Amino acid sequence: MIREQQVRAVLKTVQDPFLHKSLSETGGIREVKVSNGFVSLKIALSRSDRVKQMQTQVEISTKLKKSGAESVGMRFDTLSEEEVRALGGFPETGPTLLSPKSKTVFISVASGKGGVGKSTVSVNLALALKRKGKRVGLLDADIYGFSIPDMMGIEGRPQVRDNRIIPVDRYGVQVISMGFFVENNSPVIWRGPMLGKMLNNFFNDVDWGELDYLILDLPPGTGDVAMDIHSKLPHSQEIIVTTPHPTAAFVAARAGAMAEKTHHEIIGVIENMAYFKSRKTGEVAYVFGKGGGDKLSELLHTDLLGRLPLGQPLGKQGEFAPGVYFEGDPIADEYDRIAGKVLDKVAEVRTR
Repeated sequence: MIREQQVRAVLKTVQDPFLHKSLSETGGIREVKVSNGFVSLKIALSRSDRVKQMQTQVEISTKLKKSGAESVGMRFDTLSEEEVRALGGFPETGPTLLSPKSKTVFISVASGKGGVGKSTVSVNLALALKRKGKRVGLLDADIYGFSIPDMMGIEGRPQVRDNRIIPVDRYGVQVISMGFFVENNSPVIWRGPMLGKMLNNFFNDVDWGELDYLILDLPPGTGDVAMDIHSKLPHSQEIIVTTPHPTAAFVAARAGAMAEKTHHEIIGVIENMAYFKSRKTGEVAYVFGKGGGDKLSELLHTDLLGRLPLGQPLGKQGEFAPGVYFEGDPIADEYDRIAGKVLDKVAEVRTR
């Protein structure tokens, strides 16, 4: 049966997420009650932040249950301004991607609906830009439908260094995904405000290093999370992904309209699954019809950056990355051509 002394010992190992000092040092352990294996706590953090509270709650509960607690109840409070000042105040944060001096170009990859291959485009565009010598990050911002870790065959998790999250390096691309922060592919059931704060952490608490480009795989459609991301970014170039079907292009136009309303630059359209080409015979079949990409680019007054065929990656010996078209694959060549057009478009925007 766990005792109060054990509970307090465990709490000494938990840090305030903003002051980076233990809860014992900050005076954040307001109340501890232990009865028949049930632990009741009142914890004060230096800032009111529901996402950080949730992360702290999970850490404390996990550690206490490993130490013998049957169940853990927790309430949260906030340290007073006087208490924070007495502790030396909040530490200065390093530069972030959202800092005014940041030179990183944000390229958002959006779609009107799911299932059009938006994440596949995000992954392979990032890799194509890397092949062109650019420093590239990839943010899987599709909070409910994260898939990039699986597509890239990422098994590790981000590390923490100097209280900042270090992205996972995969094929030279720096990757962060919501999938790294859930267990066993659990569904995300948070609501909009909490998700917005988590996204803010992805920009401000992650040490991305010096990036030329950050590719953002946005959630499909025009929901709260997509709107929140658009509002956070000071500037962004946007690519809209569609399939050839006219209805898909019509729906995708909504995502383009949202980009325009939030004053982001649409630099082009990519038509995915444009055709199927047999690797054996070279025969081409237009499985989903024709014209969707042309129609969408016309509606949005932008260029069609490329048409990508329907096909599985060839794969690479010794590598597991089911969504990656490696160099030498004909479809990787298509992505390289698209990446070249993207670089030209970004340069054009900068000169205006």
